[in-house]
Amino acid sequence: MKKIAVIGSGTMGNGIAHVFAQNGFSVSLIDLSEDALKKALSTIEKNLDRQIKKELISEAHKNTTLKNITTYTDTKAGVKEAELVVEAATENTDLKLKIFKDLDAICDPDTILASNTSSISITKIAASTSRSEKVIGMHFMNPVPVMKLVEVIRGYNTSDETTATVMELSKTLGKAPVEVNDYPGFVANRILMPMINEAIYSLFEGVAGVEEIDTVMKLGMAHPMGPLQLADFIGLDVCLSILNVLYEGLGNQKYAPCPLLVNMVQAGHKGVKTGSGFYSWSHGTKDLIVADRFKK
Repeated sequence: MKKIAVIGSGTMGNGIAHVFAQNGFSVSLIDLSEDALKKALSTIEKNLDRQIKKELISEAHKNTTLKNITTYTDTKAGVKEAELVVEAATENTDLKLKIFKDLDAICDPDTILASNTSSISITKIAASTSRSEKVIGMHFMNPVPVMKLVEVIRGYNTSDETTATVMELSKTLGKAPVEVNDYPGFVANRILMPMINEAIYSLFEGVAGVEEIDTVMKLGMAHPMGPLQLADFIGLDVCLSILNVLYEGLGNQKYAPCPLLVNMVQAGHKGVKTGSGFYSWSHGTKDLIVADRFKK
């Protein structure tokens, strides 16, 4: 494979474009918004500069990486000749189904269609196309240039050939792919989200404060980041969406989102992206400052 298209230029989309371009692929980064694309390129450049400071890449490698990325607001033009399309749009089922239906109509019949979804059924997404054997999940972790894991999710009809191709492709990116089957939340979020939800319940029920809950998990369980801080970084709206998928898909009460999480999302406190969640992020992300509403 030489030509890759990425749908969506947000946090995950620009990270995915970054790692493909850095590894020599020609990347089409597609978004409906020209401003979003400009912001994505700026983010990629800043992340490449961080890699230079850490002596992971050279200035020449940075320039080559940026040259490997072309931006498009026209999806049809962007996916032309692409051998793999990775969808990294908002975690919304209806939106993803529409995107895959459209991609199926305009992409070459041999093109593999992958979704970076963190919880939505690959089988359901594939059913919106006429090439279910070529539809697969590539769940990258955030931040994409740093995190090694890629969950490779097989839909019910995903072929062995497609799976093997994506597994090998992930390795060429320097990632560690893990093959999993298509059930709600896959592996990563089926385990992670109930932990985050339980941490929110512990706060909601007054067991301990924000800082105390995160400290217990960092110092007691050797987690690099506490679950409430991590939830803020993921986005509380994303956490809620994934928990709803788990709850609806598995029908088990243990996946029901904590009322506090629901209220925070409805009130617009979604974590880092909005400047407030369990912590205040208006000052940046280096220092941990508990949000005023949760201070004792």
